[in-house]
Amino acid sequence: MTRPVVLCSPDELRTLFLFERLTPEQLGWLCREGRVERYEPGPVYAEGDPATCFYVLLDGSIVLSRRVGVDDVEVNRTSQRGVYSGAFQAYLGDRVPQVYNSSLRAVEPSRFFVLAADAFAGLMRDWFPMAVHLLEGLFLGAQVAKEAIGQRERLLALGSLSAGLTHELNNPAAAALRATAALRERVAGMRHKLGKIAAGPYPQDGLDALITLQDAAVDQVAATKSVSLGPLEAADREDAVDEWLEEKGIAEGWELGPAFVQAGLDLDWLRRVEDTVGPQSLEGALRWLHYTVETELLMNEIEDSTTRISDLVGAAKQYSQLDRAPHRVVDVHELLDSTLMMLSGKIPADVTVVRDYDRELPSVPAYPGELNQVWTNLIDNALSAMAGSGRLTVRTAVDHENVLVEFGDTGPGVPEEIRDRIFEPFFTTKPVGEGTGLGLDISWRIVVNRHHGDLRVESVPGDTRFRVQLPITDREAPPAG
Repeated sequence: MTRPVVLCSPDELRTLFLFERLTPEQLGWLCREGRVERYEPGPVYAEGDPATCFYVLLDGSIVLSRRVGVDDVEVNRTSQRGVYSGAFQAYLGDRVPQVYNSSLRAVEPSRFFVLAADAFAGLMRDWFPMAVHLLEGLFLGAQVAKEAIGQRERLLALGSLSAGLTHELNNPAAAALRATAALRERVAGMRHKLGKIAAGPYPQDGLDALITLQDAAVDQVAATKSVSLGPLEAADREDAVDEWLEEKGIAEGWELGPAFVQAGLDLDWLRRVEDTVGPQSLEGALRWLHYTVETELLMNEIEDSTTRISDLVGAAKQYSQLDRAPHRVVDVHELLDSTLMMLSGKIPADVTVVRDYDRELPSVPAYPGELNQVWTNLIDNALSAMAGSGRLTVRTAVDHENVLVEFGDTGPGVPEEIRDRIFEPFFTTKPVGEGTGLGLDISWRIVVNRHHGDLRVESVPGDTRFRVQLPITDREAPPAG
């Protein structure tokens, strides 16, 4: 669409604060290279389009807006002559994306002085070379520093998670090693006992009965695996078993009781063993069955330990998304659980984690690795705020057309005077050396810019909630490649 072009006057340009110090020759150059255009109410340019022009308001009224998620948020409304917008970073060249970083709309008939981006870039470099160098240093230096610190923060987070994962893996690995060593001893004892049984004068029907009891003991161990006795109840049962074994004259019977009780073998079962094998063979049968029970219990322990290791490796894989496409439909609960497992080593013993999940929650299109980074940052902030004790609540729900993920903590809260600044880059309330001030900024950009969602905080002392909203349906196709 062709815009009406009107006469450009150097005298009018001189009345604008932006041009008031220019020479007549410079003002003349502007009028030769640029133009004055009139816009009726409506869009002037849109955010994300190639930045082709630099605009200066001569008269009228305009609104500047930025896209946040799927909404356009008004950031400025003005009628001040001389305000400028558009390709004002053209002098930085291809070192920054040359696109409009906002949308401009005229709200009443307005006139603009319009200068092509390449002409504005040449003007800046030729007329104000020192200022260009200073601006380049300020803008690009801050950008480099932000990238470097962001990379450092990611490395620190990775190191912390690696240390936590190593600690978590060490416990089940050590338990599996201990159980394997004990199992080797029990198997050796069983071989020795089996030799004695084979050499002894045991009748065939007695051996058959013993094998039947052994099979029953194995089945009982399997049936009792998911049953957990309280310490007092377990102690009472052990005392009863120890007394019975002592009455039967079993030497050092107290060594047998704990395993029998853990396996769910009670006094009635022991009496059945006595009835089956007789008093003379009771001790040998019980010790043989004890080897069997201990072997099964140790194999259960090894299975539990290796399962724990497998779960941790799976959580690490899920957390890092090593085998997934960058953008896919995800179950938010899977991501939350993997992050909580990865961070379990950092959660103090006096912090209670509450999972308040809406199990009917739909899946959402997302970049799962990046969302895991958001969860990590928000959980880490909550733990830091609670200083070692409190309650961390992770809640999910459906909120209109969005999935809501909320992280609540019982810390002192975010003071109202800094609440509007916590998502700013480099702003941190942590002591020097403990925070870079980029965690919440990175989280905001991932949620808002990458996922077209929303991230905000609600806080009073004892109840701080960071609320993440993610659209249930794709609002923008992911970039190619």
